[in-house]
Amino acid sequence: MKKNKVLLFYNPNAGNGLLKNNLDMIIEKFQKKRMFLIPIRADRRGILNEVLKEIDPTEFRKIIAAGGDGTINNLVNAMMSNNVNLPISIFPSGTANDFAYYFDIPHDIDNMVKIALEEHYTYADIGKVNDQYFINVSALGFLVDVSQKTDPNIKNTLGVVSYYLKGVTEIPNIRPIPVKITSDEYTAEEKIYFMLVMNGRSAGGFKRIAPKAEINDGLLDVMLFREMPIREFAPLLFNVMTGQHPENKNVIFFQTKRLLVESDQKVGTDVDGEKGPEFPLDIQVIPTQFKINTRMNNMEGSKW
Repeated sequence: MKKNKVLLFYNPNAGNGLLKNNLDMIIEKFQKKRMFLIPIRADRRGILNEVLKEIDPTEFRKIIAAGGDGTINNLVNAMMSNNVNLPISIFPSGTANDFAYYFDIPHDIDNMVKIALEEHYTYADIGKVNDQYFINVSALGFLVDVSQKTDPNIKNTLGVVSYYLKGVTEIPNIRPIPVKITSDEYTAEEKIYFMLVMNGRSAGGFKRIAPKAEINDGLLDVMLFREMPIREFAPLLFNVMTGQHPENKNVIFFQTKRLLVESDQKVGTDVDGEKGPEFPLDIQVIPTQFKINTRMNNMEGSKW
């Protein structure tokens, strides 16, 4: 039987309502291609598990995730929990769209739909922290606290600017975090302000936060931002904006397949913009787990 069904999970609260306002037009375009779109309003985390438990994956061509990184994260976690391994198409319409940015997915609805109607794919790794999966980044420390303190309504209105504004107000309260890092490539005890474990290249509006990262290289890019004098923040920020921070003296950078992070303090953790697990953190990469719908000229891997 030909796979002519497509699941569309959309976050009605993401971004500016782009998907909701164009839903009928999207359904029409798929029907003209003899594909039948089944929209699911993903306004709570549990709905994804409920739907994927009930479907027969052999009847579906792909799954579309419409929203930001958090929406894609919710979908990937539900797919892994239910052993569903269908291709994923992305309609970036959230506050943070770093995963879509890696694949150069456009933000206008016509070109999003055009890519989803075609059959060009690239492989993508995913990360895992304890029992949670992530597609783009796992983080801990100061900036995580900033994100979790930022009003969701302000995030939707101002986007990444809201994080910067909140971050400025929190700098006087910044405190170093003692952590122990264990991996084959690097093992040490450090005092840090922030830590990033990247699968993609961008995070929080910084487009080159992991300039060496490849989405399908089977490695995670790890950056530890060490305790430093406040006066050294500005030069480091400039380095981050230009992608030169891995060489900064206050940054420890390495690539790995797996690492363990421990701390005796209560520290905020983040997984693709969502609240992360408690310590200790066992972080690993799962290579080439999914296929992502991309433009034809961005295809890195065989066709599905």
